[in-house]
Amino acid sequence: MQKTQSLPDVLHSIPTDLPIPMDDGACQHLENMLMPDVSLSSTDDKRINLSELAGWNVIFCYPMTGRPGFAIPEGWAQIPGAAGCTLQAHSYRESHAEFKRNRVGVYGLSSQTPEAQKEAAIRLELSYPLLSDSMYSFSSAMELPMLEVAGLKLIKRLTLIIKDGVVRKCFYPVFPPDKNVDEVIVWLSENQA
Repeated sequence: MQKTQSLPDVLHSIPTDLPIPMDDGACQHLENMLMPDVSLSSTDDKRINLSELAGWNVIFCYPMTGRPGFAIPEGWAQIPGAAGCTLQAHSYRESHAEFKRNRVGVYGLSSQTPEAQKEAAIRLELSYPLLSDSMYSFSSAMELPMLEVAGLKLIKRLTLIIKDGVVRKCFYPVFPPDKNVDEVIVWLSENQA
């Protein structure tokens, strides 16, 4: 049986020794790409087709949020870009009012099941929906970089800024995860017209 790390170790703060992910070029193809015609389960009990979203939208993709009572893979915090999903979700929650004022939609997306996403959205008191790509339809169509650990196939952390169904900006790698929201707000303030 595999050893596991307890959830609280990486839930509330970014470890100071967290390894910095390097840009492996896996997202170079994304800017100017059209969103695929794929519908995903949302934590607000809807199916969201990202290709049909009008205006400006931010989609931050992350590997997985930890769940109370479920062990995370051993060495999770030592995998570049793995730890920090909950803190990233919190940072978008704290800035959500600003996104709404500027008419920018916000979505979190991972390959976790709809049930796991719903649990996270409720527990973390998120004011925006999380989307489940548990069938990998979106990540496959977009050719997103993936991470495999402990038998799990997870999306590497990246953030897409979309305008009318077209990727205008991709942040990858994202580090530190809780500061990505600031980068996105600055980019939108300079580029949103």
